[in-house]
Amino acid sequence: MGSSAILQLSYSSTFTPSFRTHRPPLSQQAYFPKSLTVKASTSLDYVKKSVADVSMKPNSWQWKFKDTVINIYYEEHEKESTVPTKNILMIPTISDVSTVEEWRTVAKDIVQRGGEVNWRATIIDWPGLGYSDRPKLDYNADVMEKFLVDFMNAPNSPVSFSDNDLVVFGGGHAATITVRAAKKGLVQPTGIAAVAPTWAGPLPIVFGRDSKMESRYGLLRGTLRAPAVGWMMYNVLVSNENAIQSQYKSHVYANPENVTSDIVESRYALTKRDGARYVPAAFLTGLLDPVKSREEFVELFEGLEGRIPVLVVSTSGAPKRSKAEMEALREAKGVSKFVEVPGALLPQEEYPILVAEELSRFLHENFEP
Repeated sequence: MGSSAILQLSYSSTFTPSFRTHRPPLSQQAYFPKSLTVKASTSLDYVKKSVADVSMKPNSWQWKFKDTVINIYYEEHEKESTVPTKNILMIPTISDVSTVEEWRTVAKDIVQRGGEVNWRATIIDWPGLGYSDRPKLDYNADVMEKFLVDFMNAPNSPVSFSDNDLVVFGGGHAATITVRAAKKGLVQPTGIAAVAPTWAGPLPIVFGRDSKMESRYGLLRGTLRAPAVGWMMYNVLVSNENAIQSQYKSHVYANPENVTSDIVESRYALTKRDGARYVPAAFLTGLLDPVKSREEFVELFEGLEGRIPVLVVSTSGAPKRSKAEMEALREAKGVSKFVEVPGALLPQEEYPILVAEELSRFLHENFEP
């Protein structure tokens, strides 16, 4: 994120109002909260609901990128059941304060539901974000795509046992990067749900990508990555509670009253972790954008036509430019179903039960007997 004056369209992740975890230490070490058992109870009209204990198990997976070994934080949400188990991978929206926390309530709600399939959810943090390690890499969309491909395909991956039954839920840029990898055939999920999908970073979507602006983005990016002045600028643009609160209230959440002090404090803590500024420097200036135009964005989804089910979850309160990109997918080939829910850029956290309803319906209609 940045100041509300220049980064009005930052795609950010926020704190789950109904679930609070211990704040992680501000270090490069992996952080694991204690295993938790949570009960939820929201019903669907097409499947019998049972309230079951859902356990959350935090863990770490090592990703090797070139000569760097990166500890990747992930959580497994599951319940004991006698019915067959299938798997969901949930990927947070890429932002300067991205975190697994945005998916926790949705994960618990879906996992605890009764039915003929026992759903198990794995939530991951991106390298350089959340509770994962944050080394000084040259982050771009290709690096993030490679991470996702490796995580889904590695023999020692937490989802390697999925046996081709893995459904992926992604928010914002995460959804689009997943679709891009699937179109290339680099990953083979059985289905994808794109929640408030985006493709343009905060500055490019507002100011464009001509050569003059690209030069300015490069200058800003280099400054943010610099040793001393970088931290100073990062503290002004990103790592302060007033800026975080302003952006959440203006466009990350649809209802400003849903932005609590807990949300702001949690996100502020993430901005103080070692190496916190490297991915935001890339994201804000467009280096993490998986495509360069709306046409390319739509073409990615069209490339999955007839291959796998694809759900797009749009939001009624998204910022104007972001909303236009989502709407471009309404009639796109390759999109099996298009729905709209309340919210702005993080509906999975601001309105998790409503999002869980739509995602559960998608699972039921496509992957359950």
